[in-house]
Parts: sequence; C-alpha cells; structure tokens
Amino acid sequence: MVLNRVTYRRRLSYNTKSNKTHLCKTPGGKLVTHYSTKKTQISKCGDCKRALRGIPAVRPTKLASLSKRVKTVNRIYGGTKCSGCVRSRIVRAFLIEEQKIVAKVLKAQASKK
Repeated sequence: MVLNRVTYRRRLSYNTKSNKTHLCKTPGGKLVTHYSTKKTQISKCGDCKRALRGIPAVRPTKLASLSKRVKTVNRIYGGTKCSGCVRSRIVRAFLIEEQKIVAKVLKAQASKK
C-alpha cells in the first residue's frame, strides 16, 4: 500500500495564502510538495484603471530589485498614467490656459468701450 500523505517543507504550518502548495511526483515515484508563488497583478493607470504597457507584472519584492528604466516609461507620468490620460491632461491644461487668455482679452475690450 502506498502512503500518499505529504508534509510541508518549510516552517509555516498553516494553510494560508502565502503557503499554497501542489503535489508533484518525482521521477523516482516519490510524492513531494511544491510551493506555488502568488499570481502577479499588472500595473494599472491611476485615472482610467487600464493596464499599463511596458511595465512588467512581477511581485513587489522583485519589482524593488528591478532598475528604474524597467519600471517606468520614458514619458511624463510614465509608469503611473497611460498615454491617453496624459494626452487628455495636457489638452485640458492647454484649453484652460486658452480660456483664461480669451477672458482677459474680452475684459480688456469691454473696458475700452
């Protein structure tokens, strides 16, 4: 009769999210536990919550060890906002400034009359 019971290989002895395992059979026919890593989440845009391109989906510890050029995109708000949201911010700021100038011109014309 084959004994199919396996034990944890590490010190943590509770079935927590960080301690998930799956059974794996070795070439010698032995049943062992392999630890599975947590799934990664893709970085999302702060405004529209869409996935950011060019930023790797890795766990936070791995992200800390990556270099800055890997974690960002070479653009203003690179790595935090998507290109569409950055474009709309720039256009909005430009239109607000244009509106201020138009208001100032209209005020000057009204004071002349």
